[in-house]
Amino acid sequence: MHIPDGFLTAPVWTSTWLLSAGGVGYCLKKAKEEIKDRSIPLMGVLAAFIFIAQMINFPVIGGTSGHLLGAVLLAVMVGPFAGAVVMTTVLIVQCLIFHDGGLTAMGANILNLSLISTLGGYGIYRLIRGRSENQRRVLLAVFFAAWLSIIFAAVACALELALSGTSPLHLVLPAITGIHALIGIGEGIITVFLVGCILKVRPDLFFSHVQPSLKGTNVQESHPSYGGER
Repeated sequence: MHIPDGFLTAPVWTSTWLLSAGGVGYCLKKAKEEIKDRSIPLMGVLAAFIFIAQMINFPVIGGTSGHLLGAVLLAVMVGPFAGAVVMTTVLIVQCLIFHDGGLTAMGANILNLSLISTLGGYGIYRLIRGRSENQRRVLLAVFFAAWLSIIFAAVACALELALSGTSPLHLVLPAITGIHALIGIGEGIITVFLVGCILKVRPDLFFSHVQPSLKGTNVQESHPSYGGER
């Protein structure tokens, strides 16, 4: 879904650059307020993991393939704002070193794959999860958030291409969202697997809004676990 150079008109890529610059700047400010010292090394580890994971493709249909985006994984681990900053860093490295996505289109790619996917996906996660501490509910929220984060980015990409006159909206929207709806299923499954594994061994690593209350449980403070519905 990385848009290369030449696919967006100057007004579109300029606008997305401005939106992305403002959005990332806001995320940096909010991340400084929310993250703790121990979260900084975790952000580095996650950035390296996401960078490597995005190089591993899985087959979809018709000769197409997809890969993990990791926006929701980042959001639930370090928070939506820090997650967007980490994803932006990954996208910049991919563009400048591996030429994955164009330089002029970097603003659009950051807007789609970092800001919209991470913040939008986290919003869906919080909406579905609510205040529940039930692990199944949490993982269900993670799946749908990860799935929809891919669709959100695909819709944004389609709109940008349509506004640039690259392809009519009635053609590009179903084409991009259709295949990415399938890729999103893989995104959801992988994210649920990773979150489930981490919850079992180190739930204390998650963003504070993810950790459940320990009231009424007998687990150690450093390793809280999900109980039933409260």
